Amino acid sequence: MLFEFRQSLRLQAFRFSQDRTQGFSKTEAHRMIETLQANIVAGRLMIPPIEDWARVYSIAEELSAQHTIQGGHRSFDLLHVATALHVKAGRFMTFDTRQAALAKAAGLKV
Repeated sequence: MLFEFRQSLRLQAFRFSQDRTQGFSKTEAHRMIETLQANIVAGRLMIPPIEDWARVYSIAEELSAQHTIQGGHRSFDLLHVATALHVKAGRFMTFDTRQAALAKAAGLKV
């Protein structure tokens, strides 16, 4: 879910603009988005199509039932992890500590 990753970069830039002790600069966020796109174009990062969203939602529901009460996970975090599980991702990237904990608990390499 590229949207979630790009959104997290933009949100960190916003946080930095509000309080210079968190996040990172707008320039750094743009650089990371450009690097992400370059990695996609070069084939270092593959974005598989999702053909069975019903299965992704089912996995997200299972993750929610197992982990949200204890971990406080948001819907997009659950969908992001569920998508990674569905496509059998080799690695999971995130800046979000709760999302990382969820991905690890689900068996993903973070």
